[in-house]
Amino acid sequence: MKNLIKYTLIVFVITGMVSCDSFEPIDENRLDFDYISSDPESAEGLLLNGYSGLISQYSFSEAGTDDAVNNQMSNGYKRIALGELSAQYNPASRWNSYERVFFLNRFLTIVDKAEIQWSRDEEINEMFNMRMKGEALALRALHHFYVLQAHAGVGVSGNLLGVPYFTEFIESNGNFNTPRLSFDATVEAIMNDLDAALELLPTTYSDDPNDVDPWYASYDPGKYKVANGPAYNLRMSGRIAKAIKARVALFAASPSFLNGQNNYYNKAAESAASVLNDIGGVSGLAANGVDFYSADGAENSGEMLWRGSIGGNSSGYEKRMFPPSVNGKGEINPTHNLVMAFPMADGQPATVANGFDPQNPYANRDPRLAKYILLNGDEIGGESINTGVGGGINRVDSIPELSTTTGYYLKKLLRPDVRINNDGTGTGKIHYNVYFRYTELFLIFAEAANEIGGPDSQIDGMSAKDVIGEIRKRAGISQPDAYLASVTSKEDMRELIRNERRLELCFEGHRFWDLRRWGLSLNETAKGYYNDGTNYTELPSVEKRIYQPFATYMPIPNAEVLKFSEIEQNNGW
Repeated sequence: MKNLIKYTLIVFVITGMVSCDSFEPIDENRLDFDYISSDPESAEGLLLNGYSGLISQYSFSEAGTDDAVNNQMSNGYKRIALGELSAQYNPASRWNSYERVFFLNRFLTIVDKAEIQWSRDEEINEMFNMRMKGEALALRALHHFYVLQAHAGVGVSGNLLGVPYFTEFIESNGNFNTPRLSFDATVEAIMNDLDAALELLPTTYSDDPNDVDPWYASYDPGKYKVANGPAYNLRMSGRIAKAIKARVALFAASPSFLNGQNNYYNKAAESAASVLNDIGGVSGLAANGVDFYSADGAENSGEMLWRGSIGGNSSGYEKRMFPPSVNGKGEINPTHNLVMAFPMADGQPATVANGFDPQNPYANRDPRLAKYILLNGDEIGGESINTGVGGGINRVDSIPELSTTTGYYLKKLLRPDVRINNDGTGTGKIHYNVYFRYTELFLIFAEAANEIGGPDSQIDGMSAKDVIGEIRKRAGISQPDAYLASVTSKEDMRELIRNERRLELCFEGHRFWDLRRWGLSLNETAKGYYNDGTNYTELPSVEKRIYQPFATYMPIPNAEVLKFSEIEQNNGW
């Protein structure tokens, strides 16, 4: 203490002898708008902010549905599934996507002035302007869709509402008190931005002259490569923008919203088909789509419509999801509800009448089941996993917040070749974010095409039955697929498409939103399955779901409603 006092006094004496002029403030190292508007790298940084916050497959929102239980009591999706969802607490909120919207609007202000020079070459500069403006418009549409998906709904007025749509940058002291548009008007605003982007973006980033779009055909091919070559192939393209149009249109047409009105099913099918036919239609379905994340190199497969960059070797997801005996936390536990959604190997529903054996439940099943879910007796992380009697710390409910509660662990999205040592070190593998898979686009087409004309209706050379047939064939369903052949009505095909979507896209963050847009029950109790050493027994109530009847439509954050009088809350919140 004496030394500290002595040191303090010395500092005081020394600083007291220094002239006050030495402490004149210097200019802060901040970039003002004039500088950003003239510096290409700084301006592009605004655009690149639009790529932050993209929704990937790693939300694990399935824990808020009938597909999974999260064993961590603090998990946000677990909490809202157990009744905590409110306007004050909503971990699924996407209202903060507006932050990216304003970065993009600031960037568009710069681009529209046409003063910045991305290149000293006039043609290259013009193409950079076109392409990056297209990126910004498409990203602005996408971030507005994120907000719409999470917060559209029937307001307290009884009207179906969308969200505010911002097309201008607003200064910090500006007026943000903007009312929600109607649902239809919001969708149209998103579509307008995407259509404007499609007039500017290259369909694909390539140095092949045959890939050059008509609106770039007059430019020098060598200069075109500089502005739109393959170096940019992870950024927004025309092909991705069309796929987003299909996703938005399907959402808009869904039963909880416009229920097929305003031609949105047609728009979804047409947008999806225009992309899918570029890869050969149903014959272009990637052969390795089921195993899109099982080994190095899969990131460059034909399954990836849009993904993020490749990260370094890591094991973070495996540490969260592997069973405890291989040093994981077993966080996501798939439900028996989901397991029973997988059909038998011949494609028939998994019922006793179709050969399902409750005491040998995983025999003769759809091969995707064992690829996506760690079943009792399966291997991962170099070890066989037993979730029943004799399973040790892997057994059901053996250790709170570590052992499975349902009898299952997650396998999909994890690298089975990751190894985790007892001290937390281990052998990691590459991981990457996936924003859009071609399989999702095929499923969008199938759903829309069936709603338009039924299972066999042909749209641009494909039908819903064609698509679902190829997906099930790729999955390993034995052929001929007699069950699919027996489906002739729109209603039966609708159920099959929804189930195939549930299976193919499981644990990629879709079911939480699909249940809402379809208007299906959110309160199906999560079930498990347990082997007591002799018999398998169903665990009928692992975790109840406690959603309010109005939870089909998520709340606007309460803080926003309190701050802005023009923002109307969704009914019930």
